[in-house]
Amino acid sequence: MRTRKWMSLAAMAGLSMYFVIGSAAPAQAMHISEGFLPIQWAVFWWIVALPFFILGLRSLTQITRQNPELKLLLAVAGAFTFVLSALKIPSVTGSCSHPTGTGLGAILFGPSVMTVLGGLVLLFQAVLLAHGGLTTLGANLFSMAIVGPFVAYGVYHLVLRTGNQKAAIFLASALENLLTYITTSVQLALAFPAATGGVWAAFLKFAGIFVLTQIPLAISEGLLTVLVWNWLQTYNRAELETLNLIKS
Repeated sequence: MRTRKWMSLAAMAGLSMYFVIGSAAPAQAMHISEGFLPIQWAVFWWIVALPFFILGLRSLTQITRQNPELKLLLAVAGAFTFVLSALKIPSVTGSCSHPTGTGLGAILFGPSVMTVLGGLVLLFQAVLLAHGGLTTLGANLFSMAIVGPFVAYGVYHLVLRTGNQKAAIFLASALENLLTYITTSVQLALAFPAATGGVWAAFLKFAGIFVLTQIPLAISEGLLTVLVWNWLQTYNRAELETLNLIKS
């Protein structure tokens, strides 16, 4: 039975990577593109994001040392983020929106670990898929791999008090998606304030570009995360018990 679990996890991670890399195409999505931010803002977001990444490395090292059997589940959380955040859907303005996929990992391992996994995902997407960029990696890391996971973790534990775990998972994943995009809109507004209305007017413009596509995407991501959670409960119950996410 344990062999089946590992084979199932490996297959999920492998197929996810195959579908993304096998169909890779340059993406101009909500990841802020290479060279798009003024240098002072690019440096600022790197400085803000790096302490979170360092703390995440400590958390990740601690988990893998104490529970090495969770390494493949970590890979699945990373692959889930890679796949969802690489998908692109055209928005009404010709730009693109996409899911983020960081909610599942934040629920499983906590937000700090997802800062590292999300950072690696963003790095590979910038290098392999021209999705995002290296100079803007700090800004993208802050929005998708810091704000998103911390929102997911907080929402999950807040809603879990009601006793409905599935609702907690759905809302955590949906709201981390929306807050990631709101954060990116703030970042863009700070870097490019409007001539009339300043940062607030710019924020309304950037956020409004994506709102029509992002709300359905957030709902879809929440539902998909619940489906994956059901799958994990079937094939990886022991690992979820180790993480104290379900009772034996």
